[in-house]
Amino acid sequence: MSRIFITEERIEGEPEGPLAGRTVAVKDNISTEGVRTTCGSAMLEGYVPPYDATVVERLKEAGATIVGKTNMDEFGMGSTTETSAFGPAPNPNAEGHVPGGSSGGSAAAVAAGEADLALGTDTGGSVRNPAAFCGVVGIKPTYGLVSRYGLVAYANSLEQIGPLAPTVSEAAELLDVVAGPDERDATTREEGEESDYAAAADGDVDGLSIGIPTELLEGADEGVVETFWDAIADLESQGASYHEVSLPSIEHAVAAYYVIAMSEASSNLARFDGVRYGPDHDLEGDWNETFAAVREQGFGDEVKRRILLGTYALSAGYHEKYYAKAQDARAWIERDFEDAFSEADVLASPTMPTPPFETGESLDDPLQMYLADANTVPINLANLPAISVPAGETDGLPVGLQFVGPAFGERRIVRAASALED
Repeated sequence: MSRIFITEERIEGEPEGPLAGRTVAVKDNISTEGVRTTCGSAMLEGYVPPYDATVVERLKEAGATIVGKTNMDEFGMGSTTETSAFGPAPNPNAEGHVPGGSSGGSAAAVAAGEADLALGTDTGGSVRNPAAFCGVVGIKPTYGLVSRYGLVAYANSLEQIGPLAPTVSEAAELLDVVAGPDERDATTREEGEESDYAAAADGDVDGLSIGIPTELLEGADEGVVETFWDAIADLESQGASYHEVSLPSIEHAVAAYYVIAMSEASSNLARFDGVRYGPDHDLEGDWNETFAAVREQGFGDEVKRRILLGTYALSAGYHEKYYAKAQDARAWIERDFEDAFSEADVLASPTMPTPPFETGESLDDPLQMYLADANTVPINLANLPAISVPAGETDGLPVGLQFVGPAFGERRIVRAASALED
């Protein structure tokens, strides 16, 4: 299966703007006027949006050429781009291994040179995971920095659109273009720090204080940990300092994340019923029977699993037991990050605890796939910015290092990542 679905979108004449002459691939859950947007699902196989998402409008205004829509895990639910109804995407930098997910097609398109830049979405690591697995750079912005207008929602309180690129400076350039308030998305906010992100990619980390959460190293692959410490030593040689910090609530992050994300997905995906969205199968029976039949045919196994679990968590008698407790855990995680940033400028960890999975390895064990998100989901729960930058290899497979910053601290993490890249 290709990494990218080619569109007929071309900008006539000589483009102008900061991305003039650059090609951009767009994840297939971001609306593109007149171009099919499937979310990797048979449910939306023939859906063509009548409008552009805000980020797509900004790409066009910046002179970019949108070359296609990229393959993804169905509705963003997966870490391997294997749950797509249109087949898996390959990893161009690790043959026989997955490209990560759910934005695997975007990362793979950049890694393979099929596009200069790409947009993905990150609900629990879906930009950073494939960036790490494909050996490229991926940024998960602060919640509210980039408009979600035109994004097909998975989990509204968690997800953000973010850039993928070959280098830190190019990822920051793309972030400069798509970031900023949007009156059509009430969750967007003004940036807190100076917002020229590309200018921050100067590699200057002299005096930078790096906090290393010990919990995010526990259980990680030995080769990944070794590569991580080599990278930290490199940064130390450039004038940065590091010390260990603790995030005690992290042990509850994966459980809290999946309760919240699946609950929001259960609500958001209710619209795919064959009436408002989804195919009309002209099925016989009453509305309930038709509704169930359409969703049975249109959704894949992973999406069904998450809808069922989310509906259960929100049901009468279980809301307080699961969903309310998950929100309490989320607040605890946010406080732990606040405490950590009182001791450090940025936090650092391996992006993923393992190298890329072999193709097909995680499909029979979804719980193992969920646990692999241990280093990325806490950042989404806390609504913070993070970047994954290539840190090296283990056994010939890419390893990413993740920098996390305080809210609207994108310039800090861009600067730190550019030093490691240099």
